[in-house]
Amino acid sequence: QVHLQESGGGSVQSGGSLRLSCTAFAFPYNSYCLAWFRQKPGKEREVVASIDSDGNTNYADSVKGRFTISQGNTKNTLYLEMNSLKPEDTAMYYCAAELSDTPIGRYYVPCEGYHSWGQGTQVTVST
Repeated sequence: QVHLQESGGGSVQSGGSLRLSCTAFAFPYNSYCLAWFRQKPGKEREVVASIDSDGNTNYADSVKGRFTISQGNTKNTLYLEMNSLKPEDTAMYYCAAELSDTPIGRYYVPCEGYHSWGQGTQVTVST
């Protein structure tokens, strides 16, 4: 497992932007999937965006074209750039990691089982 710490949440008006950051401490793995999840009040946690060690990204339909997931140059920082925010984006946002000693391929299919989670950062979008 790896310790994850999110930052960057806050309150913005509809149409505004925020950038979330997640620092992964002790991150020596070459194969991984990193993701942002969110959980709205009374709802189940849902994946927002993911990126694997091959650079492949995936987004929930609800955020495509508005959110961008990326990593810093040292790979141990994960970002979520959120633009054109809507009130329905209001949620607690979590960083998650899935790590593997096996290269992506036949024996490791990434982004299917996250085992490390951050504590979350709140994003509130008002009208």
